[in-house]
Amino acid sequence: MTPFSPGFPPLPPAAVETPAAIVDLDRIRRNIGQTLEGLGRQGLRWRPHVKTHKSRALAREQLRAGAVGLTVATPREAEVMADLTDDLLLAHPPVGPKVERVVRVAQLTRLRVALDHQGPLEALSVASGRAGTHLGILVELDVGMGRVGVGDSRDVLRLAAAAHELPGLSFDGVLFYPGHLTPAKVGLDAGIGEVNRRLEEILSALAREGMPAGIVSGGSTPTLPWSHHFHGVTEIRAGTCIFHDRTTVALGVARGEDVALRVLSTVVSTDGRTRAVLDAGSKALAREAFRGGDQGGFGEVQVPGRPLVTAVSEEHGVVALEDSSWRPRVGDTVEIVPNHVCVSVNLQDRLLARRSDGCYDVVSLEARGRQPYRADLQLPGTADPAVPNS
Repeated sequence: MTPFSPGFPPLPPAAVETPAAIVDLDRIRRNIGQTLEGLGRQGLRWRPHVKTHKSRALAREQLRAGAVGLTVATPREAEVMADLTDDLLLAHPPVGPKVERVVRVAQLTRLRVALDHQGPLEALSVASGRAGTHLGILVELDVGMGRVGVGDSRDVLRLAAAAHELPGLSFDGVLFYPGHLTPAKVGLDAGIGEVNRRLEEILSALAREGMPAGIVSGGSTPTLPWSHHFHGVTEIRAGTCIFHDRTTVALGVARGEDVALRVLSTVVSTDGRTRAVLDAGSKALAREAFRGGDQGGFGEVQVPGRPLVTAVSEEHGVVALEDSSWRPRVGDTVEIVPNHVCVSVNLQDRLLARRSDGCYDVVSLEARGRQPYRADLQLPGTADPAVPNS
């Protein structure tokens, strides 16, 4: 047994079945420390997004190091993380049955919810009143990504006023995600300038109406070094930086030695010259496109020449060998840096942390899935005997 993964004995290498996600705890802790140090110099707080790792153990590492709270995207993530922090943010609008689950989490910890429509706001107020709880509301802004969020300052004011007036709620600030900006794109400075124009207009309008935004929550891992250039921001929700991946390295916000998660895979077929086939396909690496340049591919194999996984089906990853001196044999094992680590982690049953003795500690991913995590928070008709009590 280990304190990092209680309940699981160390796993010997011979017992590891590929594909498997392998993590380096020293690198994880170093990444956490570097993130906090950098944001601290900028006068900003870190509220890491747990969608990247979905692990209670790794969330504890972030909180112990100095994170002010946690960000979640799903009701299950909120339920899993609720007893680890007294400052939780749901950065995804709850609609339908999710409303009741979210309100129940607010019975366990201080919870804030980001949203951009009146309907969910009113539903949260009604449910919060029934449960006798309180929720903080962050109005989500669209600062250029075109996904969710309010773009017009008048609509922001209406939502903020409603959150201020509706029972069981309070207006705590605003949230934005600059996911359309990366250092690889031409005009990053101009993009940040446009985001700031929108932020300044909205924040000024809120202040004039006597509803200043106490929290301005923003940021992403690709824009992490430029976090302090966003006007008024108080906290950053970057998540990928705990592991990093092929994209963040290509964007220049991480080095190869910062990557803390790789997918261990086995060669299952090869012609010895032009192609090797691995047992890591879309169900281990995902099909997400590479955002760091024009190379494409679905992952980078850590062998001479760093060949790419150029094609994936469900259980197969094809590696092009033309530009590599690597000549694999069936049964060889390799490590792959995935394009986007958040998606790859969500495809794993567990993570395996390397130990100094060559064995692995099992890192549970308790926040994966949709079913209620805590039996005492289940809704009527959702009982699942396989769901553990926290």
